[in-house]
Amino acid sequence: MSRSNKTNRTPKEEERDVSRRTSLWALAAAGVLALSGGVAACGGDDDDSGGSSGGGGGGSKPKVAVLLPDSKSSVRWETVDRPLLQKALETGGVDATITNAEGDKSTQQQQAEQAITNGAKVILLVNLDSGSGAAIAANAKSQGVKVIDYDRLTLDTDAQDYYVSFDNEEVGKLQGQGLVDCLGNKKGARIAELNGSPTDNNATLFKNGYDSVLDPLYKSGDLVKVDDQSVPDWDNQKALTIFEQILQKADNKVDGVLAANDGLGNAAISALKQRKLPQIPVTGQDATLEGIQNIVNGDQCMTVYKAIQKEADAAAGLAVSLAKGETPSVDTVPIDNGKHKVPSVLEKPVPVTKDNISQYFGNPDYPKKEDICAGKLKAKCDALGL
Repeated sequence: MSRSNKTNRTPKEEERDVSRRTSLWALAAAGVLALSGGVAACGGDDDDSGGSSGGGGGGSKPKVAVLLPDSKSSVRWETVDRPLLQKALETGGVDATITNAEGDKSTQQQQAEQAITNGAKVILLVNLDSGSGAAIAANAKSQGVKVIDYDRLTLDTDAQDYYVSFDNEEVGKLQGQGLVDCLGNKKGARIAELNGSPTDNNATLFKNGYDSVLDPLYKSGDLVKVDDQSVPDWDNQKALTIFEQILQKADNKVDGVLAANDGLGNAAISALKQRKLPQIPVTGQDATLEGIQNIVNGDQCMTVYKAIQKEADAAAGLAVSLAKGETPSVDTVPIDNGKHKVPSVLEKPVPVTKDNISQYFGNPDYPKKEDICAGKLKAKCDALGL
């Protein structure tokens, strides 16, 4: 019925009907658009709100990558340097990524390449040796990434921009003089030297420092050098084996040990205890919890405290400036690495003995009194007035 009615309409009626339907569709479309506009407006408000919390107009933070060497050469890298660097870099307004190669040069190379791929503007490098460190620095430089040698200077490359560390020959001098002071007037005391890793330039600098103190005394006969051994990779277990061999060869006749850091010092102390030998002067470095406890216990005569917070803050300050495209405003000294003179920031080390352990309590990179004096050491801490 409806079909016959539509068919029988006049052209004029059909035209009026089409016009009427067109008007209705237009009105409906306008309504939909109006509703869509309202929804879009609400959505826009939400987006604006979310964008402000994410820093919408400011762009992403510049990136800095820190490449730590291992956990074995010293406990400092993970327990002290990592948190201090993380805090200083984030406070400076950069996105910081910190990785640890755990002694593997290939791993550190991969970490460096990944950091560059991820957009790092600056790499803060603690090299595993100068050869691998130079390769990392050269690759970074070729891609416009700045490199700061942190704690360890990379030799024979011009690819690094800065070097931040301590006066490491001074560290060695403090160790040498510390051992001499601990020996007192013992004429002809027999000394064993446990040097750091032969691939670490710092170990060379430490040795230069303590040799400058000890060599004249060896030549004069005031001291006698029993042995002089380097410990690969600063490995404390290897140091224990090496020192056991030194004791065996010397028929246990060793009167003092120049150990290049607290870990090597503890290895020597362990070997002495295993043989039930008496305590003798042993040096160290880094003012680790273990090292300070050994001093309290009388097993170690001194260590060298390097205020790592100063080192970390100095390196982070340089990294932040470079990452932001700024020229750092910092006083530097030129250090020759065999290829060029590297602008360097060198902090000052200080010796620690039983007489001044408490002087640095409260420093964030120094062991806490309650940790040092825990358990059986409490009585000895009391006796020292700690």
